[in-house]
Amino acid sequence: MDTYSRALVGSRSRVSGEYFEGMISAACQFYEEKGISVIEKTPEPMRVLKPYDRKRGQFICCFAKQAQPDFKGILMDATMVLFDAKHTDKEKIMRDVVTEEQESCFERYMKLGAMCFLVVSIGLDDFYRVPWVVFRDMKKIYGHKYMNREDLEAYKIKYSNGVLRFLDGIELREGDRS
Repeated sequence: MDTYSRALVGSRSRVSGEYFEGMISAACQFYEEKGISVIEKTPEPMRVLKPYDRKRGQFICCFAKQAQPDFKGILMDATMVLFDAKHTDKEKIMRDVVTEEQESCFERYMKLGAMCFLVVSIGLDDFYRVPWVVFRDMKKIYGHKYMNREDLEAYKIKYSNGVLRFLDGIELREGDRS
């Protein structure tokens, strides 16, 4: 593949990934309006290198470190949720799409009882909520370091009425919800 083709594929993937994150953000708003959760996008850690256009508030920056998982929040039963959005236009999602920083973050939060998962998009057609422990251990479970549509089928979620239903089917803990 030549440089132009790679750049085109990379640009298309970036746009699809941003669109997918927008779908998740819209779903987060839907769930908050229903009183089910409050979930927010985790800002990317950036460091300002120098001002670009002070009047417009523009600057040149770089990423300060690897990003944490994309979204953090809480469900109505006080369960903390931490998840990352992963999109691919290929027929399988690779294990190495999760960075070491994200993996470490999932493990730390999970030890304290957070619900950790990945919301996966394949081609913006099929969507899945994969528990972190399944994604982490896919080599042991499936015998390879990727998940294809067949492996992902048990984790399929619906996109209906303009909402990606990534929290549907999660069982809430019993207790005081006042």
